[in-house]
Amino acid sequence: MKRQLLGAGTLVLLVCLPGFVSLGIQTGHALGQERTLASQERTVWYFYRVKWGFQDSFIDLYQKNHQPILNEHLKSGRLTNIKTYIPKHHGDGRADWTFAVELTFRDDDALMRPSGEDEIIRRLYPDQTKFREEERYRFELLDAHWDVPLSELDLNK
Repeated sequence: MKRQLLGAGTLVLLVCLPGFVSLGIQTGHALGQERTLASQERTVWYFYRVKWGFQDSFIDLYQKNHQPILNEHLKSGRLTNIKTYIPKHHGDGRADWTFAVELTFRDDDALMRPSGEDEIIRRLYPDQTKFREEERYRFELLDAHWDVPLSELDLNK
């Protein structure tokens, strides 16, 4: 798969869900009040800044070793949506990420409870030694990684 390389040592992948979703955190805000809706979907954005020159290697390993795990969560209903992003053009936005993933969780429970991911990994990847080595290498390819759970803020209230 051919991918557009970004300049200045940056490749960004952003997974985004259609809209911001509340995480069930109840706090006041000077501009409005966050709402807690336990049954609402929850969105988390996962950002990665890949070392320059390793974009294709990172995406290949992500697609091989992590995307199938996410797809299993989608099948089980824990996730309701998965999207991945890279900037369309060189220099789009800030240069602090090169790959992003947006996950939509069914609800707070799906987001906060244990995921059962260990069992999924054992089932999907019988060669656990190889899987762990590839995942270790995938994270060595990063300059940075951060997660951003989103809380919806209704400014019309």
